Amino acid sequence: MSTPAHGPATGLDLAALDAITDAVESGAGLPEVVRAAARALDASLVLTDRAGAVLAVAARSPADERSLLDDAPGVDAIELRVADVPVGTLRMRGRSETGPALVKLVTTLIASEVERLRAPERAEEQALAGFLHALLDRDISGREDILGRAGELGIDLVEGASIVVARAHSHVPTEDGWRQRVLGVADRGARAVLPGAAAVLAARAEAVGAEIVVLLPGADDATAARAAEAVLRELQSALPGHTFALGRSRPASDPVDLHRAGAEALLAANVAEGDADRPVLAFEESGAYRLLLSAMSEDPAELQRFYAETVEPLVAYDEQYETGLVQTVEAFLEADGNVAGTAQRLFTHRHTIRYRLERVKELSGLDVGSTDGREKLSLGLKAMRVLGIAHRGGPATEAGAGGGRVPRRT
Repeated sequence: MSTPAHGPATGLDLAALDAITDAVESGAGLPEVVRAAARALDASLVLTDRAGAVLAVAARSPADERSLLDDAPGVDAIELRVADVPVGTLRMRGRSETGPALVKLVTTLIASEVERLRAPERAEEQALAGFLHALLDRDISGREDILGRAGELGIDLVEGASIVVARAHSHVPTEDGWRQRVLGVADRGARAVLPGAAAVLAARAEAVGAEIVVLLPGADDATAARAAEAVLRELQSALPGHTFALGRSRPASDPVDLHRAGAEALLAANVAEGDADRPVLAFEESGAYRLLLSAMSEDPAELQRFYAETVEPLVAYDEQYETGLVQTVEAFLEADGNVAGTAQRLFTHRHTIRYRLERVKELSGLDVGSTDGREKLSLGLKAMRVLGIAHRGGPATEAGAGGGRVPRRT
């Protein structure tokens, strides 16, 4: 028996392909395009964008859809690209064998349609990012200019707003576009409480991981607090294998003061990075760190110099030798300068604590036994947090008084 030239044996079904192109040409939308693709591939499909948001589904049942989204066995996740730029993912479970040529053709058509339909949205995202970055950098300073540009983007800042800075650090392998996924999740969490909220990726070159800036319109501090908590819950739910730190500013009743709110949120996020017990920190809860905000905003170089003169030698030593000098100083200060209490906190012999504190004195020139030394080291640690410097040393692995001499293994 002969096989038709374009029959199932070749994996090509021209009628099914025609249905896809007809859906594209008629502007029927992504759901109809994906349904036509599912018929052409004889498969269940779920299409998501770069941030993981579901754009279209062609599945047999809700259970089938869930299994596709959960990447169950038998599901292929195909990254969609246009000009080598990722635009989304197509998850597919085939019900019959499909030729790779047909899969490539169909996914190329879907990727092109996603790119075409999402282009206006991306232009709006770019405009929003440009506005927020200009606002926080004080490139826009006049009240009327701020309100006018915000209004063009559909954002009401007449009553002011709060700022949240959210950071995500991945501890699992990540895919291209994972920062966009973090952005989408954070935006979804904020909008669940404040529909007028807006989120963008931070523009700071020194930002580590994914850093998101969230604008929360309105002057109600309690609502802003709920929105920040909602962002954290959404991030924790959608992104396992990540850690998060969020800083929230005080409300700025006048939009002209939003640059100040941005600085407050950044400071709070920097402090939250060093406090695993409080992943969401309001600026007003940052205690003595608040005193350093003006230094960070007006003369960060001076703050950097103070850090360099106090704690930076300890950080460098910890990095090189995998010791815990910074951790020891923190614990010593928390224990009110008590060596036995410090040893108990760190589950380390007190002789080791004394050795480390001597090493601290040698490296920094500051004696923890003096009030001046303790004050400077305490402020140096706060400067490190405010500057957003991550400390990756220790915990120390040395034994007894010979500590601090364990070289980093390569």
